[in-house]
Amino acid sequence: MPPKNSNFVTYSKNVFIPVTNVCRNRCGYCGFRREPGQPDARLMKSGEITHVLENGVKAGCTEALFTFGEYAEEVPVYREWLKEVGYSSTLEYLLFLCETAIDIGILPHTNAGILTRSELKALKPLNASMGLMLESTATLDAHKDCPGKLSEIRLDMIREAGRLKIPYTTGLLVGIGEKREDRIESLEAIAGLHREYEHIQEVIIQNFVPKPGTPMQNFPEPTAEEMIDTILLARQILPPDVAVQVAPNLIDPKALIAKGVTDLGGISPLTIDWINPEAEWPDVKDLQEKLGHILLRERLPIYPQYVKRGWYSARIGGLVRQLSDREGYRKLP
Repeated sequence: MPPKNSNFVTYSKNVFIPVTNVCRNRCGYCGFRREPGQPDARLMKSGEITHVLENGVKAGCTEALFTFGEYAEEVPVYREWLKEVGYSSTLEYLLFLCETAIDIGILPHTNAGILTRSELKALKPLNASMGLMLESTATLDAHKDCPGKLSEIRLDMIREAGRLKIPYTTGLLVGIGEKREDRIESLEAIAGLHREYEHIQEVIIQNFVPKPGTPMQNFPEPTAEEMIDTILLARQILPPDVAVQVAPNLIDPKALIAKGVTDLGGISPLTIDWINPEAEWPDVKDLQEKLGHILLRERLPIYPQYVKRGWYSARIGGLVRQLSDREGYRKLP
């Protein structure tokens, strides 16, 4: 990550692949989840995913962001879909997709909800980084039908990722009913894990955006003041080597960079933000114009400090070295 007073911010160029939108959780704000039987409930087939990966490499992307609903295997129809594509479990299918991405020339980053230590261990050699949003340590109405959103479960998984030395992404979802002291507690929990394991490369400070048709469709968005305050808290509480990230398709990042934002996350030239499909990614050239003297610098899904420290497996090592420069950022074409 750039130093706090640097005149540049980082981002990665990715393809966003929503492998399935079937999920056991029923978050009050989620517009991504689908029930089996709904017309757009799906499990993407490998041929469709391969096509996206190949186009991503042609467009210069370095990150394949694989996202899932959580524990879809609890849904019988989903298990049938897995059998139809030739796999007995989500993990087995995901391992195949990660291998495919590496062979094509793009680095996997997996965000598949709660995973066990054995699943993390299996995925580690095939991923440049992985992630799980903490969202909040508070007990919230927004999560009342969500067995996977218990903060102790999520913190345990982030801890296991640290023990396995997986470069990791987590974050807060701001404005879903939590209080300021909850945000402080959440940030302190993340900071504590990083001080112990040194594996958290970025913390996303994501603003809640209401989605039509969800229980929280009329819930107010966080104010600009709340977002600024949370970013200031993040920069104060988190260790200096942890990037603070906002999503430039959800919030104007320029003023927030002065408050401590150092990264703008994945920006795709090809795929939509499947979690926030109404919010288009900015064009990188247009974004650079708006930022003025604040330069954009492209990175890989694994941050430069972890590239330098060799926090990657032999399986992806050749690709990491091919795509990174001497400082660990994206090598210029």
